[in-house]
Amino acid sequence: MTSERDLMGGLAKGLKVIEAFSADHPRLSISQAADIAGLDRATTRRCLLTLAELGYAAYDGKYFTVTPKVLRLGTGCLATMPLPRIVQPLLDQLSEQIGQSTSVSILDETEIVYIARAAQRRVMSIALMPGSRLPAYCTSMGRVALAALDVEERRRILTMSHLEARTPRTITDIEVLMAELEATSTRGYALIDQEVEMGLRSIAVPLKNVRRQTVAALNVGVPATAASMEELVENYLPALLGVQSELGRMLV
Repeated sequence: MTSERDLMGGLAKGLKVIEAFSADHPRLSISQAADIAGLDRATTRRCLLTLAELGYAAYDGKYFTVTPKVLRLGTGCLATMPLPRIVQPLLDQLSEQIGQSTSVSILDETEIVYIARAAQRRVMSIALMPGSRLPAYCTSMGRVALAALDVEERRRILTMSHLEARTPRTITDIEVLMAELEATSTRGYALIDQEVEMGLRSIAVPLKNVRRQTVAALNVGVPATAASMEELVENYLPALLGVQSELGRMLV
């Protein structure tokens, strides 16, 4: 077990400050960053000023924003992961076949992280790309990833999650979410009807390796005007299952 004296507290705090920035909080003051990171204001200030000095953040005198240089911290990891390289060609083919945007993500505690994407059109108000994050509890890929866990782990992650009503349709009650995860596990796919953003519907399936372990999730997102929930299943589930089957023979 690693000794505490072998750990770099300053590095850990700096990473917490970087993680404070998100699509919902792209610009942060020192106080806002401190609240999100759970650090005191003085420590957060030093971290932010260091990031700005090194070019990882920009500072206008009041607010900090991360710069494109911070992507170096993630793209190196993504480049070494075999999963994105394996799924991207099939994702491109699927997107061309169905004429809709498709994505693959992995679960990271309470969030999903996009690792591959093939965009036919923009279906969300925010731009999604490899490295983008969204909450797991209200996304189709998050639901299938959570459904692959045991019941205790599902509840632990939901309890840790910030269950906000992103739209009037968002499910935020833990017991209702637990029931939905059980239903997702039983049927083998997840459906989301405008819970992340109004006007967006999506369907997702788990991606499993040769040992039948869920390692990622695959989804299709469409405008709500383009398909009803029934049409979402009828029109896109067979194609998703085809990719799921093909990748099931490739992923280890």
